[in-house]
Amino acid sequence: MIIVFADGASSGNPGPGGWGAVIATPDGQIIELGGFENSTTNNQMELTAVIRALEGIGDLSLPVAVHTDSVYVIRGITQWVWSWRNKNWKTAEGGDVANQELWKRLIALVVQRNAQGSSIEWRYVRGHSGIPGNERCDEIAVAYSKRKSPRLYVGSLLSYSVAIHDLPEKFDLPELSTRKTASTPAYSYLSLIGNTPTRHKTWAECERRVKGQSGAKFKKAMTPQEEQQILEAWGYSLKDLPTE
Repeated sequence: MIIVFADGASSGNPGPGGWGAVIATPDGQIIELGGFENSTTNNQMELTAVIRALEGIGDLSLPVAVHTDSVYVIRGITQWVWSWRNKNWKTAEGGDVANQELWKRLIALVVQRNAQGSSIEWRYVRGHSGIPGNERCDEIAVAYSKRKSPRLYVGSLLSYSVAIHDLPEKFDLPELSTRKTASTPAYSYLSLIGNTPTRHKTWAECERRVKGQSGAKFKKAMTPQEEQQILEAWGYSLKDLPTE
């Protein structure tokens, strides 16, 4: 099986961004990839990282395990895109699906690999949790987003400094929703005004920020995973929240 790690980052949403990917082949070869965009979003970089990694594999007809910390990417390619495509790329609310061209490119790559008889397994890994492959991709992506050019490794696994095959035991995707009761306290309240998402500890604090603001968004998160999903649905990530 070919092991792939992929990650994206952006400084601002939109803003300068970067992506990073690592490909590890069964014959012991490592290929690091990365790139930069002047104006992009975190979700666009997450998608681009996966796309470029699959393109980098080329015609190797082997099963692929893609590891990403983006719930948006995994739920998108395994669930949402097929409905979007059937609805002429419209959301359930009737709006245009964001990042259509990237999703279409990713679909084409998935279909191509399926036609070759080489499956893709989508594995969720929690970001910033010490998983070597994910940490390395984040390092590459962040460097590019800051207009730096990291040295990308291409060569033998034996000389590679990252323990790319140190994988978590489970790849469970966070649940889409969590049962909420009146007695269950919220984990956080999120608001979005313009291009600035903010985390609040109380609803009163959140309400003060969004009240009277045209186009403002706000939502309650019951768990850290739900908080991440809300941000990704808005086109952001935990990295975009102001430091408390």
